[in-house]
Amino acid sequence: PLPTAPCAATLPRYPLPNPNPNPSSSPASLGFFAVATPPAPLAGRRAQALMALAGPSHLLSSSSACLRRLNPLLFFAHRRPAWTPRRAAHRFCAAVASERDVFTSPEVAKSFDFISEERIYKWWESQGFFKPNFDRGGDPFVIPMPPANVTGSLHMGHAMFVTLEDIMIRYFRMKGRPALWIPGTDHAGIATQLVVEKMLAAEGIKRADLTREEFTKRVWEWKEKYGSTITNQIKRLGASCDWTRECFTLDDQLSHAVVEAFIRLHEKGLIYQGSYLVNWSPNLQTAVSDLEVEYSEEPGYLYYMKYRVAGGSRDDFMTIATTRPETLFGDVAIAVNPEDERYAKYVGKLAIVPLTFGRHVPIIADRYVDPEFGTGVLKISPGHDQNDYHIARKLGLPILNVMNKDGTLNDVAGLYSGMDRFEAREKLWSDLVETNLAVKKEPYTLRVPRSQRGGEVIEPLISKQWFVTMEPLAERALHAVEKGQLTILPERFEKIYNNWLTNIKDWCISRQLWWGHRIPVWYIVGKKCEEDYVVARNAEEALAKAQEKYGKSVEIYQDPDVLDTWFSSALWPFSTLGWPDVSREDFKHFYPATVLETGHDILFFWVARMVMMGIEFTGTVPFSYVYLHGLIRDSEGRKMSKSLGNVIDPLDTMNEYGTDALRFTLCMGTAGQVCFSMVFCILLIKLVHFSVVNTPFYFRTLIFLQKG
Repeated sequence: PLPTAPCAATLPRYPLPNPNPNPSSSPASLGFFAVATPPAPLAGRRAQALMALAGPSHLLSSSSACLRRLNPLLFFAHRRPAWTPRRAAHRFCAAVASERDVFTSPEVAKSFDFISEERIYKWWESQGFFKPNFDRGGDPFVIPMPPANVTGSLHMGHAMFVTLEDIMIRYFRMKGRPALWIPGTDHAGIATQLVVEKMLAAEGIKRADLTREEFTKRVWEWKEKYGSTITNQIKRLGASCDWTRECFTLDDQLSHAVVEAFIRLHEKGLIYQGSYLVNWSPNLQTAVSDLEVEYSEEPGYLYYMKYRVAGGSRDDFMTIATTRPETLFGDVAIAVNPEDERYAKYVGKLAIVPLTFGRHVPIIADRYVDPEFGTGVLKISPGHDQNDYHIARKLGLPILNVMNKDGTLNDVAGLYSGMDRFEAREKLWSDLVETNLAVKKEPYTLRVPRSQRGGEVIEPLISKQWFVTMEPLAERALHAVEKGQLTILPERFEKIYNNWLTNIKDWCISRQLWWGHRIPVWYIVGKKCEEDYVVARNAEEALAKAQEKYGKSVEIYQDPDVLDTWFSSALWPFSTLGWPDVSREDFKHFYPATVLETGHDILFFWVARMVMMGIEFTGTVPFSYVYLHGLIRDSEGRKMSKSLGNVIDPLDTMNEYGTDALRFTLCMGTAGQVCFSMVFCILLIKLVHFSVVNTPFYFRTLIFLQKG
């Protein structure tokens, strides 16, 4: 059901420009040559979409019946193998260009010239060639485009997915199937808020100086001014999307779908609120999901310090190794392996936490402790470490939080209260040295968690958040692949998909931001948030529910958090088609989609979540195939990023070599091939020129203007 050969991209997707356009010709003449399908559905538009190679004066026919018999791929009727001058003379027809928007030049380009790609693309779009056409029937072929961030600018990743998806959509469009490629952009909650906050800072304004309404108004103003940049750049790549169906994740329709999805999940008991250890971004002041945390190996230190045993002699102490000594204020226990004979005599006793004015914690035994790591002694700080958190929950230990949301230490840290976490680390080590509680500090390679968006070091922190219970959703997504309802290509990613869904954790969906879909929850003034709240589609419905439950005098206020951007993106294949209104024509015709094509790096962020949400809300998988392309890397195998200085701007490449050369290079999948692609395009044009010039007139009467 899918084209297997990426070489389809070798066919020029754009009309090729005439190197010597005649300035005296019609002002509407664009002077281009193209091979493509005849436009439909109207005979008049079919005629306008034809170019007479013999010149404007050679009008033969504009018969719609003649056009209807033509096969758009093989240039003869009904795929008949015979190709004779007589048949061609009877079945081909020509049309002179109009004075407005069709091509008149009879000349064929002798060289590769791409200066007019944008002008041709605009003509294609204006003629509606990218819209699905049901004239020839057949099952629709649908691709939901991965929505680019509204803050984004074009990079090679965009060029990759646009090229591959454009090959698919054009291939099936030329085969006569109703083909729909749904474009759109994502509101990109964290990224957009960061951009606007930086813009405000340049004006001397902080977000805290504005009300929520004032800030979101400024964000919308920014979006209206700059939000179309990425869309126009994707068009520059030649994406033949149906732009009349373009969506934005904060559009009214998609926002309605987000609220409806939240309510339905909550009604089923799959959404809950609670205080748990989350990944906290101190600079962004919000929680981020596990998938939004990137780990990097960085040089650091392993700190060794003494924990004295209460009631023992000066020689009775346990040496602990840690990479984050500032978290010792949150210690609730000291753990050793039960089979480690070195510390067996201390199990059941108490240890004194350094620099805490004699605070005692129990010494316990647990098999989780690795006796080979460090000294074999583990400090349990459940408020600031994921593993410690699970141990504390298992053993019923208390949880201490020593950090504020801005990354400074709180009152639990005593004399270190108010100090930045990294500043406190240096000060604390210095004090440990002075009190003879420091043993040594040695270089150590750290695995540092950093925010994918902000880049700062993530801090595990206890925080009240909203979560989605994922296990029942994941189970159905796993069965979809097992039963063959969903095919993942390349097949090796199926194992990765299954492994992640099998070991999935609950999804933290709340974000402490102002830009995004606000959580549709209202609390009761004077009541506990965790227990007394209502979930509603709008404020009026929330007030009515609250009054019914708590009386007419009740006061309510909405949860200040917004939903994770990926929550709305998970609904993309069906929210863009009108869901939850399943009676919409687009939903009935184009859902489920055929193919979801994207990079393998967002298999968990986006693809798996779309599968889960699609099955949950529509009862079927949202697409039949998932095609995952590789990542574009530099010559050293590194992922391209601005910080590494190895980014290649596709716009620069297209301006120098042309869009077709870039797209062909990406399809070849080989680094450094753009020059070869340029040469290939030149040779292809010369071949076409030679063939046309040396072909009898009645063979070259028509060349169809590309429909897409």
